[in-house]
Amino acid sequence: MRKNIKISAAVASAAALALGLSACGTDSDPASKSEGGAKADSSKALVVAASPTPHADILNFVKKNLAEKEGLKLEVKEFTDYVLPNTATQSGQVDANFFQHKPYLDDFNKKNDTTIVPVVNVHLEPLGLYSKKIKDLKDIKSGQTVAIPNDTTNGGRALQLLAENGLITLKDGVGSAAKLSDISDKKGLEFKELEAATVPRALNDVDAAVINGNYALEAKLSPAKDSLALEKAEGNPYANFLAVKDGNEKDPRVEKLAKLLNSDEVKKFIEDTYQGSIIAAFGAPATS
Repeated sequence: MRKNIKISAAVASAAALALGLSACGTDSDPASKSEGGAKADSSKALVVAASPTPHADILNFVKKNLAEKEGLKLEVKEFTDYVLPNTATQSGQVDANFFQHKPYLDDFNKKNDTTIVPVVNVHLEPLGLYSKKIKDLKDIKSGQTVAIPNDTTNGGRALQLLAENGLITLKDGVGSAAKLSDISDKKGLEFKELEAATVPRALNDVDAAVINGNYALEAKLSPAKDSLALEKAEGNPYANFLAVKDGNEKDPRVEKLAKLLNSDEVKKFIEDTYQGSIIAAFGAPATS
């Protein structure tokens, strides 16, 4: 039986508060758990927080087809926002998470004084530009509105995509940290910043929107087929990875899952399931 828990973005604040108020000695209290790292109890299920698509789908493939052979008990908890997976990992309510890339994690750790670290890269979700009103990139014109994610890294990533496709001009040297204030020429476009998870729902209200790959798939959009513009995979720093609280990288359960997530079976599952909309990107995460 699947033991997934779905937590909506609408209750994110209340749930985050609950994490901070957990009573001492309860099951959710890190102090009541066995020691992390190499001393972790391998007989217990490894609990991993994940975005539903494709992260939880990939984990559930591992759980159903590969984990038992490696002696790994795996439990997947689904989250629909980009904050709670990290706060839950930091507090010890989950053992690991799988939903983010390195630029986002670096920014999150800096802003929240958390100590989450990447373990192994798994896949890339190309960011894409979509529209229900426009059929071709060249038809985006002055006066139209484009929605983009409002978090620092994905917002900058979205602006880079727009700049690479000639829709805006950015100031020299701003890179992936670009903000709306770094646009030197909007070319008449207006921008609407929204939480990443809600951007697909805005497609009817804007002329175009830059959407993260996982949220595009959840909205029944095919990045490979439906996007007006799509990030290139080569040299892309935004591979999504398995992550844990610093010090837990040597947990035998984490090591087993990392190995399975980079297996030939998972690569084939990604290729067969997502048909180029999600791309396997195995290996060690970037160190800086």
